[in-house]
Formats: sequence, C-alpha cells, structure tokens
Amino acid sequence: MPEALKNMYNEIFVTALSNAFQQVHPTFDVQRFSSLIFDHTWQDKELKQRTRCITEALYACLPSDYVQSIAILKDVIIQLHQPPTQLHGYECVIFPDFVEAYGLDHYDISVAALAFFTPYPSSEFAVRPFILKYPEKMMQQMKVWAKHDSEHVRRLATEGCRPRLPWSMSLPLFKEDPTPVLDILVQLKNDESLYVRRSVANNLNDISKDHPQIVIDIAKAWLGQNKDTDWLVKHGCRTLLKQGHPEVLALFGFTPAQHINIQDFELTPDVAWGDMLNFSALLSSKQPLGKLRLEFAIDFMKANGKQARKVFKIAESNYQETSKKIQKSFSFKAISTRKYYAGEHQLALIINGEISDKKKFILQPL
Repeated sequence: MPEALKNMYNEIFVTALSNAFQQVHPTFDVQRFSSLIFDHTWQDKELKQRTRCITEALYACLPSDYVQSIAILKDVIIQLHQPPTQLHGYECVIFPDFVEAYGLDHYDISVAALAFFTPYPSSEFAVRPFILKYPEKMMQQMKVWAKHDSEHVRRLATEGCRPRLPWSMSLPLFKEDPTPVLDILVQLKNDESLYVRRSVANNLNDISKDHPQIVIDIAKAWLGQNKDTDWLVKHGCRTLLKQGHPEVLALFGFTPAQHINIQDFELTPDVAWGDMLNFSALLSSKQPLGKLRLEFAIDFMKANGKQARKVFKIAESNYQETSKKIQKSFSFKAISTRKYYAGEHQLALIINGEISDKKKFILQPL
C-alpha cells in the first residue's frame, strides 16, 4: 500500500520548515516549535489534525501581531520553494491554514494572503470559512479573482466556492442556492487554462447533486460553443451521466441501446478478500453497435446488511462493429476510501445508462 499522506509531515519536513522560519525571523524558537508538534499524541493524529497541529505551533512561536506573522509566512513560503529545499505540494497547506485559523477577523490582510499563498499550496480549503462569514463580500472578491493574471488565483475563485468540495467543509448556502456561484462559472468557462476549466467542471458537478436541472440547462446552453467547453460540460455532468439521467445522456448522443444483446455474461462467483473480481460479456447486434457508454455497477454490502451502489466506467466510443467483448476486473484489496463487508454483492452491466444484465457474487469473509 502507498504510504499514508499524513506521513509527509515528519521530522525532516519540520526541520526544513524550522530552518526557513529561523532564517527569516531569527528569534524563531526551533526547539519549542518541534516540541509543540512531536508530543505523545502525534502518532495518533490524522492528516488534517497534523496540519492544524503545525499551524498552532507556528502561532505559538511567531509574533502575536497577525499582520507581522503573515509577512513572515510570505517570506518563508517563497524561501521554501527555492533550492535547495524546494518544498511543494500539499504539505505547505499550513500557510493558508494559518490564515483560516487566525485571520477571520482580519478580512483585508487575510484575503490578500490567501491569494498570495494559493500558487504554492491551494487556498481552496482556507477560503471557505471566509465565504461563510462574509458571503456577499467574498463572492464579490471571487469575481475580482476570476480576472486575475494568475491561473492559480482564477482557479481559487471557482474551486473555493464549490458547494461540496472534497476534504473540506460544505457550503450550505450554495447547496441551497448556487446562483452566486454561477456568475463565477460563466466568467471562467472559456478560461485559457485547463486547470481553471477543470475546476469550473468540478463546481458544476457539485451543483448537479443538488440542482440537476440547473446544470442540465447550462449544459444545453454551453454545448456546441467549442471543443474545450464541450469537454467542460461533459465533465461537469459526469454524476448525472453515472446516474443514467436520460436527458443528459441524450445531450451527449447516448440513446437507449435496445438493439444490443448481452451474451456469455460471466463473473467470479466467489471472491476472496483482497482478490480480483473478474467479469466478461459479449455485446452483439445485427447492426453497428453505435455510440455507447459502457459501465458496470457494484451493489456493495454495507455494515447494516443493506447494499449501496457504485458505478464505474468501462469505455465510451462510437463502435462501428457489430460485436464487442468486454473484459474487466475489480480489486477487493483494502483501500482507505472504501470499506468492504463480506456477503452477497451484485454486479450489473450498464449500457447508455440502462442496466442490461446483472449477476450476484459473494465476497468471502476474512
């Protein structure tokens, strides 16, 4: 298994961080900083807890004046991204996290700091408490950021206001009414940066979970403008496509595949814990198969004895042949994002949003 992400926060990282702070701010107490982090509870802390622990240790070791601390943080993050340290990636999220934790009552300096930090580690998580506290003011700021020269800041304008951003607090006000968010998405839908356009698509996908018709109407309005926007719209409709929404499937040319027969559908009837579920089937037709979106769904056993469905994509194409063999595997190896339970499961083949055939299988207990 890959190493847990939380382990990037280790003694090597904290030492590099301490040295950088001491160079910028000579009175920075390196030993105290380290002792505040690596106490007896450190090993039990998960990723976000470790992030906040380091943030709190920084607060204890930096000047009590917030404005002065932010100035130091800015100098340090620049230094960390220079040779020989060159730290980059999620580990530096402690910088915007400092703003989130201690800057809510310092609006102007904090908003500027979030924009400054976002090209390094994204400020998408840290900006959300500001949106909750200052919704109208922050959405006006998002419109300003949407015109920024930096693609990172423009992305912050859309990623930060996603109603259901993973790993972060949701924004109930936009789950209820996404209208303020739509202004940002319209502004950025033709952005030159794929990084930004992907964020617009992800925001649309979030909105589709609470307001599918809004996204369907947007899809109808935006489709056909250019290939980049077409990709954005389809990516933004991916949840609706997985749900088999007929109107959305039709928008992308996926009509009911009643002309297709399923033959020789086979799958592993009993799967041992950690092994692979293998399945195959033959799609056949008297005419070309046509434009198909091929998926499979597994009804996973839950702890309460009920089942929950998860849909996975197999392939998507315009098939000119009259038959196609599907062969696919699914791993039941342990992963951090899903917990498996022994018992009866079901696998269904889905063609253009409709279940074509299904079979049961057993996941054996450990």
